[in-house]
Amino acid sequence: MIDIENKTDLEIDFSKLETILKSLTEKEIELIITDNDDIQTINKQYRDKDYPTDVLSFPYEDMPFSPLGSIVISKNFVEEKSNELGHSIQDEFTLLFIHGLLHILGYDHEVDNGEMREMEEKLIKKFSLPASLIVRTEG
Repeated sequence: MIDIENKTDLEIDFSKLETILKSLTEKEIELIITDNDDIQTINKQYRDKDYPTDVLSFPYEDMPFSPLGSIVISKNFVEEKSNELGHSIQDEFTLLFIHGLLHILGYDHEVDNGEMREMEEKLIKKFSLPASLIVRTEG
């Protein structure tokens, strides 16, 4: 289950996100949709990086019945990237959701040997989405 807090007017169909979540875990997550100002504040407070970003992930301590973690996504980045790359807001949001979810599950493209990229590509193909975040930022 996804506990959604949408602080914006962005309209997303969460049913596909629920399906993706259930394909990877039975745990619930918190999903926050916000704007660049808010995500920049969070990024500075928790990562000491004073700039907005597209997605942030915060895994929780693994305890019985506790949520898996929180994903925060910036509406501004979703709209900008979907326009720039010519795909839907829903597809862009779903890509960021997958990216954040994989981080919560312990994947880390900055230090792994391509495992996160492989898993992301597998999910993108399975759910018929556009090119992966990792592929497009490395390309």
